[in-house]
Amino acid sequence: MAGRDRIVHLLRQLERTACRCPAHSHTFHQGAAAAGDRKTDYAFEMASSNIRYGAGVSVEVGMDLQNLGAQNVCLMTDRTLTRLPPVQAVLESLVRNRVRFQVFDDVRVEPSDSSFKEAISFAKKDSFDVFVAVGGGSVIDTCKAANLYSCHPDADFLDFVNAPIGKGRPVTRTLKPLIAVPTTAGTGSETTGVAIFDYEPLKAKTGIASRALRPTLGIVDPLHTLSMPERVAANSGFDVLCHALESYTALPYSQRAPCPTNPINRPAYQGSNPISDVWSRHALSVVSKYMKRAVRDSEDLEARSSMHLASVFAGIGFGNAGVHLCHGMSYPIAGNVKTHTARGYSVEHPLVPHGLSVVLTAPAVFSFTAPMCPERHLEAAEILGADVRQVKRADAGAVLADTLRRFLFDLQVEDGLGAVGYHKDDIPALVKGTLPQERVTKLSPRAHTEEDLSRLFETSMKLY
Repeated sequence: MAGRDRIVHLLRQLERTACRCPAHSHTFHQGAAAAGDRKTDYAFEMASSNIRYGAGVSVEVGMDLQNLGAQNVCLMTDRTLTRLPPVQAVLESLVRNRVRFQVFDDVRVEPSDSSFKEAISFAKKDSFDVFVAVGGGSVIDTCKAANLYSCHPDADFLDFVNAPIGKGRPVTRTLKPLIAVPTTAGTGSETTGVAIFDYEPLKAKTGIASRALRPTLGIVDPLHTLSMPERVAANSGFDVLCHALESYTALPYSQRAPCPTNPINRPAYQGSNPISDVWSRHALSVVSKYMKRAVRDSEDLEARSSMHLASVFAGIGFGNAGVHLCHGMSYPIAGNVKTHTARGYSVEHPLVPHGLSVVLTAPAVFSFTAPMCPERHLEAAEILGADVRQVKRADAGAVLADTLRRFLFDLQVEDGLGAVGYHKDDIPALVKGTLPQERVTKLSPRAHTEEDLSRLFETSMKLY
């Protein structure tokens, strides 16, 4: 009994002298234990794929597959990439290491529910034990979906699609290993558990979000970025830019509702948090330093390598914190495209590339969200080159918006939504397509109405 009393006495002494900050205080943990009574979350979770980086590292993929004991590999890519060095390098590694594989090269740039289903059907026809994706976000996301549904052969397509469009069911089975070899410097899909597609019935993008979808390994080979055309490099970079900005300014994780009753229900996109902030800020710094060089000179290996890493950094940041209005509004912009032909893309269908659809609303969005966290908006503007020493907090939104406009103008971005085929008459449809994107729009630091969205789209019709 004396020993027990001594332990209790020591614990009470520790409690009285311990640090009282939320990260360390004993009383804070006592409060967190009553999480079931909370309306908002009290915790965040960090998850990311293993990442291997290095020039020429793609030669190792065949050895990785051998190490996994792969007997039948599904390699997914698109038809343009099959003729380019990244896919050839991976195929040579597979052949050299005597890996048995089959190729699916019908991935659609900016995939749809129909193109996802084609890839899923291919994956279900054979007993693949490992998946390999070589390409940009479209390829990697398609491969994630093929892996998911081939492991759930009886699932309805909408079972795992984000609510309210789908049922948003949690993934409870272990998926097959997936190795992602990104060839663009933008989506960060090699790090995340998210797969995005155009849902054709609504003419808007949605997706599947689960940590279970994360690739087992991302092989980041900067040599692959040298094959990106100028506009692909630009639009991929804009995705990195907005990933970093949106995740850094997202609603804090401790303000996100509802608080999950079980950790399996905690979403992949949880709100800004101290760890994601580090990745997002650093990604923004790299974008500021290297993106213009990477776009303007395809042979600038330092710049393109740095942007490839920035994509990974931002992917780890937003893959756990999430994005908000720029991405939520981008989905109907991409989904309702009429006749716009994207410069630098070898596709036969109208296309507003994802990074472009995201960045066109960025000046308007960050002007709108700035009042909720002006310090973060000013810090972002400063990282991107603005002099904010004499700027008032109330002007944070205007300063960041102007900084973004100059950045976009220098990189010859189309002059707003009007330049990619939209008119004021299209705004109701764009708003309608944004409303179901609650997975991301609810992470906006500032609450918004349909009227607010209409004004943001109207403001984005012209940038300069």
